[in-house]
Amino acid sequence: MKPPRFGYHDPHTIDEAVGLLARLDNARLLAGGQSMLPMLNMRFVQPDHLIDLGRVGALAQIAAHPDGFSIGAMTRQRDLEYSAALRARVPLLAEAIQWVGHRQTRNRGTLGGSLCQLDPAAELPAVCAALDAQIVVRGPHGERVVAFAEFPAGYMTPAIGPDELVTAVDLSCWPDGHGWGFVEFARRHGDYAIALAGALLSVDARGRIARAALVVGGIGPAPVRVSAAEQALLGEVPSAALFEAVAEQCRALEAMSDVHVPASYRQQLAVVMAKRALAAAHARSAVQEAA
Repeated sequence: MKPPRFGYHDPHTIDEAVGLLARLDNARLLAGGQSMLPMLNMRFVQPDHLIDLGRVGALAQIAAHPDGFSIGAMTRQRDLEYSAALRARVPLLAEAIQWVGHRQTRNRGTLGGSLCQLDPAAELPAVCAALDAQIVVRGPHGERVVAFAEFPAGYMTPAIGPDELVTAVDLSCWPDGHGWGFVEFARRHGDYAIALAGALLSVDARGRIARAALVVGGIGPAPVRVSAAEQALLGEVPSAALFEAVAEQCRALEAMSDVHVPASYRQQLAVVMAKRALAAAHARSAVQEAA
C-alpha cells in the first residue's frame, strides 16, 4: 500500500520543530520510522504534515552526568546497544536492547520513538519504568519533565500535547554491585513480547535485599512496576523460594486477551518471567559482590 499525501518538513533545530508543531494542523513527528512508516502505508494514520526529526542533531546524544545519563530522543537503538558507558553503568538497558526487533530495525529505531509509540509489549518503555526515568518534553511554552510513571496516559498514548515533543530521557544509575535481569517470551525473536519482565536488586553486607525494582510488560496497556513484590523483597535473604513466592504477585495484575493468547496465559507468563528476571538479577549481584 501507499501512504496518504502529506507535506514534508525537515527542521534542523528543536525550536524549529516545536514551531512547526505549533502552527501546522494534523502534524505527526517522524523519528526512526520503524512504526510510523508501516502505519502510514496501511493508512492507520493520515497526517497532513510529517515533521522529520532526523536532522535535529541536538536530539541525538548520550551525555553522562554524576547520577546517570541524559539520552537524546533521536538516539538510535544501535547506539544504545554499542555504548560501552551504558553497558557498564546501565546494564539492564544493554541487556534489554538485545530483544528489540532485529539489527536492521535497531539501526533506525530511536529511544524517543519507542517511548512515544508506547507499545505495551515494547522493551524500552519497560526499562524506563524500572529505572524511574524522567522524560524531558519541549513545547511552545517551554520545557517540562514527566516522571515515566506518569508518562503513559492510556493505551499507546503518551502524556504529551499535540504541540510537544520528547527531547531527552534522564536515567539514574543504580550503585555498583547491583544485579539485573531482563527476560521475555515471544512467538519468535524480534516479535513484540507476549510478556516480559525486568528486575534490579541490590544486596547489603548482611546478604539481604536492600533495594529492588520489578517491572512487567506486555500484559496490560503499559509496563507495570510490581510494587507489592518490591516491598516483599526488601530485607529478605535472596532465594529461589522467595522469588517464586514474590513473583506470584504478578498473577493478580490486570491482563489483556487478544487473538494470540487469553489474559490468564499472560498472567502465568508474567509470573514465570518475573521469577526468571529476579533470579538473574540475584546471580549477577552475587558475582559482582564476590569479585
